[in-house]
Amino acid sequence: MAFRVSPRHSGSTIERRGLGAFAVGTGVGSLGGLIGLGGAEFRLPFLIGLFRFAALEAVILNKAASLVVAAAALPFRAATVPLASVAAQWPIILNLLAGSLLGAWFGAGWATRLNSATLYKVIAALLILIAIVLVFGHDPGAAGLVTGAALIVAGIIAGFAIGVVASLLGVAGCELLVPALVLLFDADIRLAGSLSLAVSLPTMLVGFTRYSRDQSFSVIGRNKAFLLAMAAGSIVGTYIGGQLLGVVPEQILLPLLAAILVISAYKIWRHE
Repeated sequence: MAFRVSPRHSGSTIERRGLGAFAVGTGVGSLGGLIGLGGAEFRLPFLIGLFRFAALEAVILNKAASLVVAAAALPFRAATVPLASVAAQWPIILNLLAGSLLGAWFGAGWATRLNSATLYKVIAALLILIAIVLVFGHDPGAAGLVTGAALIVAGIIAGFAIGVVASLLGVAGCELLVPALVLLFDADIRLAGSLSLAVSLPTMLVGFTRYSRDQSFSVIGRNKAFLLAMAAGSIVGTYIGGQLLGVVPEQILLPLLAAILVISAYKIWRHE
C-alpha cells in the first residue's frame, strides 16, 4: 500500500517526500550513469523499501520514471553517438523490437495477475539475474557466436525475454539490451548504449499501455509530484554519472553494483 498523507501534515510531508525522491533519483541515476544505464534496477528497491509502495505500484512508478529518463538520455548521448549512426542500425533495432514489444505486453500482463507476495519474489529473482549480467555480461570476447537466420531468431528470443523482464521490473531494459547487442550483434559498446535506448523506448511504451488497463495505474495520478521529482533527480544523476564515467575502474564498479542488487534482492524477497 502506498504511503497516505494525513491532511494536517500534508504540505510538509509531501515536500519531504519530494526532496527524498529527488535525492534518491539523483543517487541512483549517478550509479546508472557510471555504467551507461538509467539505474532503474537500483531505483525499484527504494520505491518498495524506503517509500513503501506495493510491488505493482512500485513497478509502475519505476516504469514511468524510466520512460522519462530514457527519453532524455538518447539526445544527451547524441554528441558522442550521432542519431544518424543509431538510425543506420535499423535492422538490429527492428530485430530486437520484434520480440521485445511482445515480451513487454505479456510481462506487464503477468505482473498485474500476480499477487504481491509472488511479485516481490519475482522482482528479487530478476534483480539477481541483472547482478549476474552486470558482472559477466559485458565481455565482448564471445561476440558473433551466431549468424544469418539463427541470429535473427536469437535476436527475437532475446528481445522477448528482455521485454518481459523490463515490464516486470519497470525498467528500460538497457542493462540486458547492451550485453545482447554486444554479444549477438558485435556492436561497439558506445553505439550499443544508444541502440538499447532506441529499442527500450517503444518497448516501455507498450508495457506502459498494458499497465494503464490495471487499477494500480492510478498510483501515477496520486503521486505526480513525487514521480516528477524522482524522474528529475534521475536525469540529473544520469548526467553526473556520465561525467564521472571512467573515474571508478569497471573491475571494481560492476561487482560493487552487483552486490548492491543482491542485497536489495534479499530485502525484497523478505518484504512483507
